[in-house]
Amino acid sequence: QVQLVESGGGLVQAGGSLRLSCAASGFTFSTYAMYWFRQAPGKEREFVASIIWSGRMTSYADSVKGRFTISRDNAKKTVYLHMNSLEAEDTAVYYCKARVTNTDYWGQGTQVTVSS
Repeated sequence: QVQLVESGGGLVQAGGSLRLSCAASGFTFSTYAMYWFRQAPGKEREFVASIIWSGRMTSYADSVKGRFTISRDNAKKTVYLHMNSLEAEDTAVYYCKARVTNTDYWGQGTQVTVSS
């Protein structure tokens, strides 16, 4: 079955950096786009970034453009979110997502807390 496991979250000061990882299993990772979303307390889950199967095309929410970078390693079946210049507004639970045969699969999420 499809499994997604996020890691790398934590507490960081404003202006700092973190790298999130999402390890995938149970599907042919190298043929699917992957996504990062986040959900802050009291807010709806929102799109952060996506990357196509080859890694050659990426997309970002306006709020993170120029600060976050999504990447993937198909050999390791892992997608990453490199986050720089973190702001208090980036505090949220971060989730990775895969859409496999028209079904969305989510990881359990990893907490990112940015102190100002």
